[in-house]
This record gives sequence, C-alpha cells and structure tokens, in this order.
Amino acid sequence: MHLDADVLVIGGGPAGCWAGLAALRSGASVVLVDKGYVGTSGAMAAGNNTVIDTLAGSVERQRSVDQRLRLGCGLADAERLERVMDHTRASLDLLAEWDYPFPRREDGRPYRGMLRGVDNLRFLRQRLIKGGARILDHSPADALLLDAEGAAAGATGFDRRTGARWRTDAGAVVIATGGCAFLSGAIGTHNLTGDGYLLGVEAGATLSGMEFSGQYGISPVFSGVTKGIIYFWATLTTAQGEVIDPSRDKRTVAHHLLRGPVYAVLDKASPRLQEGLRKGQPNIFVPFDRTGIDPFRDKFEITLRHEGTVRGTGGLLLTDGRAGTAVPGLFAAGDAASREPMSGATSGGGGPNAAWAIATGGWAGEDAAAFARALGPRARERTRRSANAPAPGAGASSRVAAEIVAQVVTEVRKAILPLDGGYFRTEASLLRQQALFDGLWRDPAWRTGLPGSREAEALLATARWVTQAALLREETRGTHRRTDRPQSDDRLAGSFHLRGANEPRSLFAPFAEETFPYRSAVR
Repeated sequence: MHLDADVLVIGGGPAGCWAGLAALRSGASVVLVDKGYVGTSGAMAAGNNTVIDTLAGSVERQRSVDQRLRLGCGLADAERLERVMDHTRASLDLLAEWDYPFPRREDGRPYRGMLRGVDNLRFLRQRLIKGGARILDHSPADALLLDAEGAAAGATGFDRRTGARWRTDAGAVVIATGGCAFLSGAIGTHNLTGDGYLLGVEAGATLSGMEFSGQYGISPVFSGVTKGIIYFWATLTTAQGEVIDPSRDKRTVAHHLLRGPVYAVLDKASPRLQEGLRKGQPNIFVPFDRTGIDPFRDKFEITLRHEGTVRGTGGLLLTDGRAGTAVPGLFAAGDAASREPMSGATSGGGGPNAAWAIATGGWAGEDAAAFARALGPRARERTRRSANAPAPGAGASSRVAAEIVAQVVTEVRKAILPLDGGYFRTEASLLRQQALFDGLWRDPAWRTGLPGSREAEALLATARWVTQAALLREETRGTHRRTDRPQSDDRLAGSFHLRGANEPRSLFAPFAEETFPYRSAVR
C-alpha cells in the first residue's frame, strides 16, 4: 500500500492524536500509523490520567511551575514549562468546544484535571477520522524515508495482521511512539519498546536524558498497575513485620526489596476515601478484586516495576524549543521526546507527562504542517531512500529465528529490569551491561528481518543508550542513582546528548549554555 500525505504521524497515543489534529487544523492531509489500535494502545489508554490545567498568572500556575522546577534537580526550564501549560490549557478549551464529556464536580462544573484514557483517546480518534485523517492500526513503522538532503520524507512499515507492506510519502514526519519500559509488565507499556528512538537516531536525530530512565513504579506482585497514589495511605512492612517508612527516602523500599519481600496494606484510608479511590481509579482495584484481596484490610506483597522512559525523562532531543529535532522535517512529541525541560531529572508523573504530550503533540503537528506547506509541490517530487539498511537474515528457519530474537530480548530484560541493574547503578554493573549489549548488537545472527527482530533491535539499542548515558553521568541526580557516586555534582547540571546507533557519540551540554549544537557541529 502506497500513500501520500502532507504529514505522517507515527504513534497513536495522546501526543500522536494531538499532532494529527493540529496538522489537520493547519490544513494538512494526515496519515497516522500505530503499532496497536489507536484508542486502546499505549500507556494513557490503560487508566485515568491527571493533567495540569492552570491559568497563566494564577497562583495555581505558579505553584505548578515551582513544583516542577524544585523536582527537576536543576534541569527543568521555567519558560518552557509556562508554554507547555499554556498550550495544554488551550487544548483543554478545544476539547470543551468539541463537547468532550469531562467528568463533573459535585456542583456540576466540569473537572478538566482528569482524562479517562481510553475514553479520551476514542474521542480523539473520532475527531481525526471526521477531520479526514487516514488511520492505519496494527501497522508499525520500521524505517524512516529521507530525501536527498537528509530531510524526513515519510516512512515504511507493515501490517501486523497480514504482513503486507505499507509506505507513506510525506512532507514531514512526527514521531510519537512513546517511550520504553523494556517489557517490564507495567500496565500499558507492552508495546512501548523504543521504536521511535531507533527510527529517529537512524535518520540523524539526537537523544538526551537517557540516563534518567531508572523510574520504577510500586505495584502488587500479581499486577502491572503502577499507579502509586494509593500507597500514600499504606503501611509497608517486611516479612519479619518491621515497618518501613519511605517518607524520608523513597529508595528505602528498593533497599528492602533487595533483601526480601515487602508487604502493604492500605489501612490508613478512611471509608470515604476508600470509596473515592475506587470511583476515581477503578483500574487499580480490578486485580485485587480478581484475586479476592481487600487491599484496605489484607496485606499483599508489592514490588517495584520498571517504567523506564515511559514515566522517566529521556528521548529524542527537541532542538527548537517546540517539537523539532536535528533532522529537518522530523518532529517528536510525548514520551518519544526528551522531557528534560518539563521534568528535569525526575519522573513527571501523570499530570506533567500528559501536559507535555498534549503540548508537544500540538506543536509537532503545527510545525510539521508548516514544513510540508513550505515544500509545496516539491514534497511529492523528492527522491526518497530508507534511513535503515536492514542487516541480512542469518538464514535460519522462522521458528529458530524467532527463538534467537526472543533470547536477545530476554538477555536485555535480565540486565535492565532488576533493581540492582536499573534502579541502583555502579560503574562495574554498567560496564557489565555495556559489554553484554555491545556483544549482542554486533552479533548478526538475530537480525533476521522478521518483524520481531526490528522490535528487539529497538529494545537493545535503547538499552545501549541508557547504559552509555548512565556511565557518562558520574553522579546521582533524580532517577539516575549511582551508588558509587551518591552525591550530585554541580558541574554536571546539564544534558548528555547521544548520536548514532552503531557507535554512539556523546556530548555534554551544560544547562545554562544549551545551544543545540547538533544542527551543524556534529554529523
């Protein structure tokens, strides 16, 4: 299938949907492709999502900005925070104009600080279709197309159900594929394997903040739900009955988990609060109900589940203060983009992450449409080449090849997911990971050309970038915890940028002197 569009959006979560809608509102034609089904795939679709809704100049706005700056460990950007929140509020106003059914307060006023994921995405999907966008579900992209000057000019991919190939020639491309949680089982992250990072880097884009990926969410051992709000009202104990107080140091739970099981009971929640939690976050309680556990009375075992860059920070570097990357015509949004200006070195959590997705999605769609419009008729006349030259298959049967690919994924997960691999880091542990990942990367046996091998390649590439960035940052800052470097170093108040897939190159950009050098200095 060969399609043409002014703007191609890769990824159908909130960032991708808002990018598509913004491009349509700018007069562009849009094709949107997603690895899953637009409306049910991705992290947002898995639950309720808070969002920052504040008016510029208000006390609430200043409080939100101050909180992000305080938690950002010196890397968040006040000016960008203000613009993100301005755009988010304008987008929520648009939803109201479109008669989106916001939940209502007790007095009947709409409450815009919470978006029920699957309902919101279904609504956005309908707006896209009514606006004329062409949506390809279950159709992951596996390579970007570049023109003779190196500008993004479309992408290729395949239909997961039929195996049929598709190609879209576009004036500009938006990557909104989400982050990477390394198949940890965290709710809503199963199809988030770093695909967009690999697509972007192969085309010449830069990564930033990949070391800020040691984000873990607390969850029952029998569930992938990592929404941590309920644990504010929990009593945590070890198997020996010792009470754990995580209020002073959130790493306390992780330290105890390295030594043995940890249990929780939500015994501090009043009856009214229990009712409110069940109504406001019903998906949290489905696993408990299925197993017959009353979490407000019964102890249950907990764990910390890896959320990586889905709830962490790192991603494709935005070089223009909006959504542009170092590649002309290529834009990034949501979790696929580095969230350092919004969250610094820490997890933004639901509200800031949702605001970032909405704002960068809108900017990406607007700017992609403008880029395509500036090309005029030349957009469709450009010669195109693939940014990815797939390695030849090893000649193994499909069954054997699939087993080899699965083994690569297993090795990556075994190294990244454990607490002493991704949560707590040392130079020694990181060097072991680097040796393992580099060895796997250079082995051609698993690059079979099958769909699963491309996903495994993205997962492994992301693991390599995370490890290299973590080695470079010889300090502890935010979600990057170096137990051999437990203090923060003021000299490292900046970003580590990485470029390239096979032999990644690095550059340190001090925060105060950020000049986005990759436009010309490094190729």
